[in-house]
Amino acid sequence: MKGIEGTLIALMLMSASAGAWSQEIYEELPDPCPADEKAWTPVRGVLASWGSTGERYAKREPAMAGKPKSTLSLKAWRGEKVSAQLVVWGSEEVDSLNVTAGDFRSPKGMIPASSVKADFVRYVMTDELNKDGKGGCGYRVNSEFDSSLVADCIDHKVKYLGLVPHSTRPVWVSVEVPCDAAPGRYAGRIAVKDGDMKIAELKLNIDVESRVLPETPTFHLDLWQNPYAVARYHGVPLFSKEHFEFMRPVMERYADAGGKVITVPVIFKPWNGQTYDPFMSMVTWIRKADGSWMYDYTAFDMWVEYMMSLGIDGQINCYSMIPWGLSFRYLDQASDSFVSVSLEPGTPEYEEFWGGMLRSFAAHLKEKGWFDRTMMAMDERPMEQMLAAVEVIKNADPDFKVAYAGVYHDELLDVLDYYCIPVTEKYPEGTAAQRRSEGRITTYYTCCSEPWPNTFSFSDPDEAEWLGWYIAANDLDGYLRWALNSWPEDPLRDSRFTAWAAGDTYLIYPEGRTSIRFERLCEGITAYEKVRALKEEFVREGNAKGLKDIEKALALFRLPEGGEFPDAGQALEEAGRILGKY
Repeated sequence: MKGIEGTLIALMLMSASAGAWSQEIYEELPDPCPADEKAWTPVRGVLASWGSTGERYAKREPAMAGKPKSTLSLKAWRGEKVSAQLVVWGSEEVDSLNVTAGDFRSPKGMIPASSVKADFVRYVMTDELNKDGKGGCGYRVNSEFDSSLVADCIDHKVKYLGLVPHSTRPVWVSVEVPCDAAPGRYAGRIAVKDGDMKIAELKLNIDVESRVLPETPTFHLDLWQNPYAVARYHGVPLFSKEHFEFMRPVMERYADAGGKVITVPVIFKPWNGQTYDPFMSMVTWIRKADGSWMYDYTAFDMWVEYMMSLGIDGQINCYSMIPWGLSFRYLDQASDSFVSVSLEPGTPEYEEFWGGMLRSFAAHLKEKGWFDRTMMAMDERPMEQMLAAVEVIKNADPDFKVAYAGVYHDELLDVLDYYCIPVTEKYPEGTAAQRRSEGRITTYYTCCSEPWPNTFSFSDPDEAEWLGWYIAANDLDGYLRWALNSWPEDPLRDSRFTAWAAGDTYLIYPEGRTSIRFERLCEGITAYEKVRALKEEFVREGNAKGLKDIEKALALFRLPEGGEFPDAGQALEEAGRILGKY
C-alpha cells in the first residue's frame, strides 16, 4: 500500500536525477547564419562602444559602423536601477574578454562599484512568429521555422569569454542607485579588457535626481513559477534542500522585480502537458478505503512557506478547478493506484468532488493564516464553466476569493477578486478604478497569441518596457505572464519549444540568469511606479502642468479602438523626454 507517506516520498523523488549540478560555463550553439565577410572588411582590430538597450546585436555582424560611442549619460531617481548595453566586436581574436567597473563619483558622494554590474549577453537559438505573423501559438517543428541565434540571456555566472574573429559580444551594464545617494552627476568608467590588457575604456554618467523611487512597488506582477522545471534541469529531488537552493536565484529575480503571486497547482496537470516539465499537484487527494476523503498539504505548505520567505507573499493562486480536459486525479487507497475521473462544472458530481476539498482547504488555510490571500484560480475557460465553479467555491466558503485570466465578460466582473484579460482587449471605462476601491485587482496578460507586444526571445526589447507604460496608461494594476521559468530541454542554448514561439515559456534562465526582455519588463514596471508617484505628488501640490505632462506621455500608449500598436521605441523615447524633466 502506497499510503500517504509513500505518495509524498514518490512526489519528492519524482525527478530522475544523477546528482545536483550547476553549469557555470557553457558553449553557445553554432550560428546557422554564417558571418558576412564583406561586412567585416572595414573593421580593424577590436572595438567597443555604447549601444542601445532596445537592440539585439547579431553575433555574426559588426555591432555598428562609424566611430564608437565612448560616453553615455543616463538619468535616475534615487533607488532606481538603470541599464545600458555596450558592445565589443572585432576582426581579431580575444582570448579572455572581461568587463569591469569602478566606483562612480560626484562632488557630493559615491556609488560604489559593488552597485554596478557588467554581465555578458549570451546568444540563444530562437525562431519566429507563425507564418501569418498573427501570433506564436500552436505546435511547431523547428525545421519549418527560420531559426537564428539571438542575444537574450544576461549571464552573471561567467566573467571571462573568448571573442572569435568577426563576431560581436554585447555586455549588459546596470547601476543600482542607492536610495540615500546625493543628487548630482556621478561619473564612472567601464574597462573592456583582454585579460589584463585594456581594449577600451567607456565613460558612463548617471544624473541622479532628487526624487526617490517608492521602496514598495504597487505594480501587481504575476509570473507563473514552475518548480518542476528546476528540479528536472538540475537533477535534484523535488522540494529537497538542493532543489530549494537551485530555485533561490530564479525566484529572487521574481521577488526583486516586485512579484506578488505564488503559483500553486492543486490538481495533477492543470494545463495537461503544455510545458516540458508538467505541473504536478501540490495537494495529495486521497480517497480512503471507506470512501471518505483526505487531503495532504505537505508539499503545498513547503512551497508557500519557501516563496513567502523570499518576500513573495501578496497572493496565492491555486490552479485549477477547470483544467484543460476536465480530468481530475486522486490516489485510491482501496486499489493502491491513481485514478482519474472526468467531471463537468455544474453537475452534482463536480460539486461533491470539489466541495469537500474546498472546505478542508479553507480550514487549512485559516489555520496557516493564508486564507485572505489565497484565490482559487482558473484561466481561459468558458464563462458558463467559470460561473458554475464560482458557485461551488462560494457554497464551500462564501469568503473564498476567485481569480481568472481570460477574455472579458460583464458577468464575471463582480464575482472575481482578480480579473486579468488579454492586452488586446479593453475593460469598460472606470472599471479598474472602481474595482481597486473595492480591494479587487485588475490586470492585463500576454501569451503566445499576441504578435505584438510580447516577450518572445526574438521580440523587440522595447515591447517589454512598453507593457508597463500601457498598463499605466489604462490605469490597471499590473501584468500577468504564464511562464517565468517553464524551461525547454536546453534553455541556456535553445529557447525553442515544440509548442509556442521561442521564449514564450520563460523569462529567467537557470541559476537566476536574467534576460534582456526581463530587464526591459522591469524598466516598464519602474516607469509605472514613477508615473504613480508623480501623479500623487502633483495632485497633492496642485501641479496642473505636471499632471498635463503625465497625461501627454500616457496618451502615447493609448490606442484607438481597433487601432494598430505603434512603434514601441518611439513612444518610449517621447514619453521619457516628457517626464525626464521631472
